[in-house]
Amino acid sequence: MDYFKIEKEDLGKDSALPILKLGDSGEVFYEIALRMVEEIEKNNKSNKKTVFIVPVGPVGQYPIFVRLVNSRKIDLKNTWFINMDEYLTNDKQYIDINSKLSFRGFMKREVYDKIDKDLVMDKSHRIFPDPKAPDKILEKINELGGVDICFGGIGITGHMAFNEPEDISIDEFKNKTTRVIEIAKETRCANAIGDLNGAISAMPKYAITVGMKEILGSRKIILGVFRDWHRAVVRETLYREVTSNFPATFIQKHPDALIIANDNASKRPF
Repeated sequence: MDYFKIEKEDLGKDSALPILKLGDSGEVFYEIALRMVEEIEKNNKSNKKTVFIVPVGPVGQYPIFVRLVNSRKIDLKNTWFINMDEYLTNDKQYIDINSKLSFRGFMKREVYDKIDKDLVMDKSHRIFPDPKAPDKILEKINELGGVDICFGGIGITGHMAFNEPEDISIDEFKNKTTRVIEIAKETRCANAIGDLNGAISAMPKYAITVGMKEILGSRKIILGVFRDWHRAVVRETLYREVTSNFPATFIQKHPDALIIANDNASKRPF
């Protein structure tokens, strides 16, 4: 694991994919938001659809995105947001949209409700994977002609969306599609620290998630990293061999993938 010893200044050298190293987290979030609006503006000028896979984590880009959309008067009527995932109850149904943990509730309150009504996309363009009909995500993506950009982060286990590590072949894992999964204990622990002040037992055990097939099938992938523990995670993503035991390594083989890191995440983990 010599990659853990790579200094900040050398991070990205001889790596399998590019990394953009910025200053504080605000720069990371602004860069992501800017790439979102620029892609939409470019496609609007050509009268083309814009299709994004989007996360709730990271979320710092959304206030900036909303401000830019409203100030620039960017029409989102031809834009689709496909959210990566949502927490489920123990009986594999959506958690309450009013829950603090609900990704559906977050997107409604912090994104869609804050965009000018004349600009925001139709509700039918705001898509979440459904535990009752998981196949509809890939069907919708194919219907729309594919995903322009998949935005996201990298989890503590190397997961993208909630694609947790599995001890299976690379080919089998990369073809996993939208499905209900059991969340890894490490992920529940890490998320509980940020979301519930350490209440691990109150964290959901299940989620519905888009699959690696949908993520890797996107024309472009942009991932933001900014936390202390991202120092190790980003190095594994850049330098570890491609393995289903660390899903983020799969983007090494993508033709147009980028990691955007703040100064903190670029530092050595130890």
